[in-house]
Formats: sequence, structure tokens, C-alpha cells
Amino acid sequence: MTSPRIPVALEGYPFIGFSAFITLITAILGYDFLAWPCLFLTTFIVAFFRDPERMSPAPPDALLSPADGKIIIIEEQFDDKYLQQQVIKVSIFMNVFNVHVNRIPVNGTIEAIRYTPGKFYSADSDKGALLNEHCAAILQTENGERMVFIQVAGLIARRIINWLEPGDTVQRGKRFGLIRFGSRVDLYLPINSKIEVKIGQKVRAGETALASFS
Repeated sequence: MTSPRIPVALEGYPFIGFSAFITLITAILGYDFLAWPCLFLTTFIVAFFRDPERMSPAPPDALLSPADGKIIIIEEQFDDKYLQQQVIKVSIFMNVFNVHVNRIPVNGTIEAIRYTPGKFYSADSDKGALLNEHCAAILQTENGERMVFIQVAGLIARRIINWLEPGDTVQRGKRFGLIRFGSRVDLYLPINSKIEVKIGQKVRAGETALASFS
């Protein structure tokens, strides 16, 4: 039997610990005007780094959302940076209240990881899509399709965490990283993909079916 898992991302422990420590000190010293805001901040940080277990009711061949958030872009375009082919781009915007742990969208093998330093514009802006710091994972599915999922930093997000390495065999729904304090994830899908979501729809990482390959 496995031990119960604490539903908070390990990367959040230093932030939670520091905030909780400051809260405790201000409370002990009787500075209530500081202790209450510190307690609120600690609660927010714990909520931000929450990492719940997820199980998807989607069919086994469905491509799952890699992030919690809202669909802000669905469009066809030519990807001249990663795949050099026509793709369907799907973008998911994560606000500070979403779960920020990212999950693998489909079974396959990681071909490459490409990290690009950049700016920190608002993640849902055109500038953010083009110029922000980002980390792309190129994946070949078990059926031979190639796709890309990209973690994009935002206005507040200042660190992208990606645990993947080239050559990794990955499973749909498994955790692969997170982005601190709000951002977005872009996907470049094969042009023959059947999109199952619409703009404005709320999605959940590891649960919501985004697409299937026809």
C-alpha cells in the first residue's frame, strides 16, 4: 500500500514555509495588522501550489489538456519553428487561481526540449505569445504523429519548471512540470486533429479531452 500523497507541489514548499514563518512571527509579536494579511497570503500560496490527483473519463485515444485554464486560441497556422508544417494551435490561459501543475497530453516519446529565454509580457497578449520566455516539448505519439506543447511565462510568472528530457517515454495525464504564478500553455497539433473544445471553454489538466487524431 502506498502512502497518501500530500496534494501540494514540492516546488511550493519553500514559498509556503517562508510565508507561514512570517505569519507566525507577526502573530507571536502581536502585530495583528500584519498577521492577517500574511495569513491570507500563505493561504493563497498553498492554493496556488495545490496538486490534486486527476483521472479522466475521456477515451484512451483522446488528447488531454496539459493545463487548467481557459481556451483563448484555436486556429490553423504554419509552424516554422518546431514542426515546419501546417498545424492547429490551441492556447490555454492560466490565471493565478488555476492549478498550475502541467500534465502530459498523450502517450509518446519526447523528441526534444527547447528552452528560449525572453520577456514577461501578459501571457494572453500577442506580445506574450511571440516574445515571452518559453519551454517547448516536441513529442511523437505512439501512432507516429508529431505535436508540440509549450509552457509560456507570463507577466507575474518568473520561472518555468519542466522535468522532461529528450528520449523520455511519457504517459498521458502524468505530471511534467509547472509555471509559477499564472501563464499559458500552447499546443501545436497535427492538422488532421479533431478539436473537442471551443474558445472560452474552461479545461482541466489531465481530465478534459482537447482533441483526437482522425
